[in-house]
Order: sequence, then C-alpha cells, then structure tokens
Amino acid sequence: MIKQYMSAMGVQDKQYHKGDFKVNSPIDGAIIGNVTLDTIGAADIKIKNANAAFQEWRMVPAPKRGELIRLLGEALREHKHDLGALVSLEVGKIKEEGLGEVQEMIDICDFAVGVSRQLYGLTIASERPGHHMRETWHPLGVIGIISAFNFPVAVWAWNTALAIVCGNPVIWKPSEKSPLVALACQALFEKALAKFGDAPAHLSQVLLGKTDIGNALVENKDVALISATGSTRMGRLVGPKVAERFGRSLLELGGNNAMILAPSADLNLALRGILFSAVGTAGQRCTTLRRLFIHESVIDDILPRVKSAYETVSIGHPLEGNLIGPLIDEESFNNMQSALKKARAAGGKVFGGERVLIDKYPNAYYVKPAIVEFDEQNDVARSETFAPILYVMTYKDFDQALAMQNDVTQGLSSCVFTNDLREAELFLSDRGSDCGIANVNIGTSGAEIGGAFGGEKETGGGRESGSDAWKNYMRRQTNTVNYSTNLPLAQGINFG
Repeated sequence: MIKQYMSAMGVQDKQYHKGDFKVNSPIDGAIIGNVTLDTIGAADIKIKNANAAFQEWRMVPAPKRGELIRLLGEALREHKHDLGALVSLEVGKIKEEGLGEVQEMIDICDFAVGVSRQLYGLTIASERPGHHMRETWHPLGVIGIISAFNFPVAVWAWNTALAIVCGNPVIWKPSEKSPLVALACQALFEKALAKFGDAPAHLSQVLLGKTDIGNALVENKDVALISATGSTRMGRLVGPKVAERFGRSLLELGGNNAMILAPSADLNLALRGILFSAVGTAGQRCTTLRRLFIHESVIDDILPRVKSAYETVSIGHPLEGNLIGPLIDEESFNNMQSALKKARAAGGKVFGGERVLIDKYPNAYYVKPAIVEFDEQNDVARSETFAPILYVMTYKDFDQALAMQNDVTQGLSSCVFTNDLREAELFLSDRGSDCGIANVNIGTSGAEIGGAFGGEKETGGGRESGSDAWKNYMRRQTNTVNYSTNLPLAQGINFG
C-alpha cells in the first residue's frame, strides 16, 4: 500500500527502502520504510545550495513565483487521496483528517498565489517638501522549516507556499517520525517545478534527521528564518540559538487550550464542539481542547452527555471509518498514563484513558479518551500532555472562568460557548482571552488558513498561514526619494 502511494506521487523506491533508519506506522507498529538520514556535512551543502538558489529566485517577479505555487496546488489536488492516505499510515490520523490536512495545503497554495500579486508596501507622507517616502518588502533569504509529526505536511505547506512567492528557497527538516510524507511532498514540488520550467535548482530541499540535523539549520547564519513547530521545550532551545546569531525565528509551540461553557450556551452545539476539539487526532493537536470550564448550573446536564459520547466514539484503524486512531508511539502513551496517575494523586476523578485493542495491535497504542474532573484548577491541569485528556472544572461567574482560562503559561487557542452577547464580546476584548486564537461558539480546533495562526506567551508568538503572515518571509525597507533641488533635513534641522 505504501509503495502504491509513494510511486503515484513520484517517490523512487530507493528513497524509502534502502536506508538504515526504520520508519514505523503507529497503526500496528509495522516497519513501512527505511530512509537514509542526512549528515551534518550534507546539511551544510544543502544550505549552501539554497543560498545559491536564493540569488536567482529573488530576481523572479513575484506573480511568476506565484505560478509555481499554483502548479504545486494542482499537484496536491491530483494526489490528495495518495498523500492523505500516506499521512494516515505514517502518523495515524483518521482518513478524513488526513484528507483535510492535504486540503489545507491546497487552500494555502490558493491563498499564496493571491498574495504573490499583493506584496504591498506603503506610501508615507513626508514632512519635507519635494520628498516621497514609501515602504517596500524584499525577499529575506533561506527559510528553515522544522515541523512536528502531528501535522506532518500542512505546516510545511503553510511556510513553503508563502516563502516561495516571497522569493525564498526552503529547507525542511520534518519530524523523524514522519519522513515518508516529507519525501512525498518534495516529489510533488518537483512535479510542479517540471511544469514550471525555468527555476533554480535546490529551491526546495528536505533534511532527514534527528536533533543534530535540526541544530545544523538553527545554528547556521546563512539560514535567515527558522520556522519551528513543536514543544515549548524545543522552542526554548531554538529561540535563543537563533537570536544569538541575530537570525529570525517563528515559533509555534505548546497550547493548553480551554473552553468556557456558559449557562446560556446551546448545549447540543457545545457537545459537538467539545468532542471534536478534545478527541480529534487522538488529542495530538496543538489546538486540542484540554481544559473545560462549565458553569455550575449546567454541568449535571452536559457532562453525562460528554461521557456518553466518549463511550460511543469508535477507536481503531484510521482508514477503516473510525473516529480515533492511535497515539504516535509508546512514549506518548506513557506520558498520558503518567499524567493520569498525577491527576488521581491530586484528587481527580478519572473517566477512561485505558489502552485498548492490545490483542489486535500489540505493537500499537490505542487509548480511550480520558476525562478528569477536578474541584479546581491545579498544576496537573495547567500542564499540557499531548494526548486525549480533558480536565473538567466548574465556575460560578464569568470573570472567574476567564481568570482560570488565562492562568496557564501557554496562549494558543481558546473558545467560549455562550448566547450572551456581553460574555462573547468580553471574551474577545482586551481583558478577555489572552490567546492568539479566540472563538465564539466554535471549538478550539479547526482553524482556517485565511487567518493568522499562532499564539502568545510560551506558545512562542509566531504567526503562520493567512492574514499578513507573509511578512515573516520578507525584509522591510523604508525608502525616501528627494525629487526637489533642495536638501531639507528632517525635524527642521538647519546646519546653515
């Protein structure tokens, strides 16, 4: 099955069968590939090649650069099923989520094509007569992308589509847990390049490896921007290293996301929002719902319904119509069990969380999603575990709920379910949610590419995807043109 999808997308057999690094599927633990990891020396060569590509690509008009991304979008449309299925096989996403991730790639390509004709600067009023001021944007340089396993292709597309139309080459270091989809994406990019024609070599490259290869990107002064998606722990290592060499970093890190469920809420709508946000991708989204604050007047109505829904969701092979696939690996399972153990020790009432399907998949880790009821928010609930654990607490008044929601170190996604206009607007106000994403009557997961994606505090402050996120991949320049025969100085200074 792997061979079928890889061949269809143009990946050569030797690229994923002849190496010495084993790739295991979380579905059943089976080996689905053997790839060759890059060396530090190979990384240095690829960075040099990318810089050579930059010298040429930045000279190509932006709308023409957009044509390459249009062709990439067409290649993704043609191979949506192949790539979506490969995502499921390599990282365990259910079929609909795998296909949805590829659709997100297609959407960002469409968005970037439009951006290629809208890299707008400003005209600025000058205080000096006979002068014009303006602001222009120029290509930045080599873009290094470090991505995580949970969105193994979309994050690459977010960065690559915009970086390419902005005039930059990219080097991608995917998670070592998902190298096959990276090889497939590179093959599709090369299909687009073949149709495009006149483009420099090495415009897009893949670096396969572990932490040492990531460091090779992070520490190299010739990589203008590091866009890194992963844990807060990873961000603490990457950010200072890039800053030390005065490079730029775009960090997308952890998220301990919350929902406030108000007494006026549509509980049927909220139930659906809770379920997808909390158990989608087996709780392995950065936007997964991890904390649920329910008004004390409705908890007896909604919580039993949530538990009932948890009992009925199907768990199993992600390509066989189930709603929850496996955790990525044993380490993830152990982290989940450790968090549940701490929750019990802290007085939490734990519902679910046990391993299932052991007889059928002894080398894989399928779990029932867990609900933990706490009397109040504590350090266990404030700690993010990348697994399907939902901490449930009650509140009395809205200000208390807001305070609890914001009382974590992360600030990625948040939501409120309410039909009270004042609560909704307060939630979105400057004294409301402190997250980069704040939703009303929508769950914490499922962001569209049209808006900037990212968060505050220990989430890193980066913004990717829509809005004006393209500015990350360019350098700003202020221009002043004197078209007069005089040379007046700013601020009225006169040297006589």
